[in-house]
Amino acid sequence: MTSRRGRTAWLKDIFRKRVRPAEADPLLLTDAVDTRYFYNAISRHEARFQIGQVVRHKLFPFRGVIFDVDPQFANTDEWYDSIPEEVRPRKDQPFYHLFAENDRTHYIAYVSEQNLIPDDSDVPLSHPDISDWFTMNGSGTYELKKEATN
Repeated sequence: MTSRRGRTAWLKDIFRKRVRPAEADPLLLTDAVDTRYFYNAISRHEARFQIGQVVRHKLFPFRGVIFDVDPQFANTDEWYDSIPEEVRPRKDQPFYHLFAENDRTHYIAYVSEQNLIPDDSDVPLSHPDISDWFTMNGSGTYELKKEATN
């Protein structure tokens, strides 16, 4: 029968550092960066719109205030596939969370940047959740409350 030392010695060999970090070769980038690939899922896109900005949808009759931004699509595939192909947006762009409203109702919308335009009307929004997140400043824009930030 092998000794206890003999039974665990192979484990120590496996987990023992064979090369000290100072002796290791530096990591060099030898291939060109593929600009079509999002390394670590970080988007290189800059958002055109900002939190608190009032926007309107290009195709559908609703408007709202932005309360969050995803640098690229971050919803479910089921949600994405439910959009008709002829109007389905690209995933590689910012997507905005809106407190949205139309003539009939209030709701939360998730909209791609390509489908939004700034809303320059002076008509105030009436979504009931806006007052929990924003204060209206003197210039008629929405400012995020400090307690609403994460």
